[in-house]
Amino acid sequence: MSYKFKREPESGLILVHVEIDNKYELNMILDTGATNTTIDSNALYLLGHDLKDNIGTVEIETANGIIETEVFEIERFVSLGLIKEKFQIQVYDFLSHGIFSDYDGLLGLDFFEGTKFCIDTRENTIDCH
Repeated sequence: MSYKFKREPESGLILVHVEIDNKYELNMILDTGATNTTIDSNALYLLGHDLKDNIGTVEIETANGIIETEVFEIERFVSLGLIKEKFQIQVYDFLSHGIFSDYDGLLGLDFFEGTKFCIDTRENTIDCH
């Protein structure tokens, strides 16, 4: 299937919509340089998830150094026509790490595991098979 995406006018970032648990929609950046999907803890909290209900923590390396993130399991995570059940995401507080963003997180390569996908920047589409 082919899905249209928008690009952030100033930076050219690829913007995608994500649906969580069949009821919440987030605006995220597709980041092919990110190994794991990461969501701002404030966005997750506003979706009704209690931040103490994480299933563990993990250290990740960012451009700002190594930080510890919490890991959550999302029952149903949907984007670009792909559905992931019991999908694990990383969560941390963007603001406390000096990240000021209009977006709720990064859609990483882990989301595309087992999928063939092609990003067409001329047509602004992503084909997922």
